[in-house]
Amino acid sequence: MANVTTLAEPAAITAAIHPVRAAILDAMRTPSTAAAVARAVGQTRQNVAYHVGELEKVGLLRHVGERKKGNFLEQTYVAVAATLVISPSCTWGGSQARTAALADQLSLSELVAVGAQLQRDSAALLDRAAFDGEEIPSASVATDISFDSEESRAAFLHDYIESLATLVTKHGSRRGAPYRVLLAAYPNPEGT
Repeated sequence: MANVTTLAEPAAITAAIHPVRAAILDAMRTPSTAAAVARAVGQTRQNVAYHVGELEKVGLLRHVGERKKGNFLEQTYVAVAATLVISPSCTWGGSQARTAALADQLSLSELVAVGAQLQRDSAALLDRAAFDGEEIPSASVATDISFDSEESRAAFLHDYIESLATLVTKHGSRRGAPYRVLLAAYPNPEGT
């Protein structure tokens, strides 16, 4: 099972956010049957079996075998990932405007990709903290800044990159625990 899967297809997203299906996906982090999950989530076996089939159709559950229980042969499924995140680049309702904007604006496309990577990484680290009891060393810094011109914005980014290169050279190592450091600069969508 993957740690984190990013959902971009509306059918998979719709299936994943359905309350009963979300409970089934959570219960099937380890291989299980519809009957066992039905008991765990407080639903009928028939209802869970229906939702399991729908989750398998959209690729969120994977058939991993079968086991005999009395006279019945029960099918066993497992979630395709421990955590599901929704891609910020997904399109709803068939609109292609977002896809076109991502194709037209390379830096915006990179911002969305970095945001999606941060979302996946954060979810995976949260799972390690929640389910493995691991202490996750992390830090985040955010600030808002105003620039009076394109030139001052470009100069700030240039100086920031030079400062970051100096810090990486001074403190970085080829050995040791790998960390990811991100910089994102974009207009504040809540600004005036």
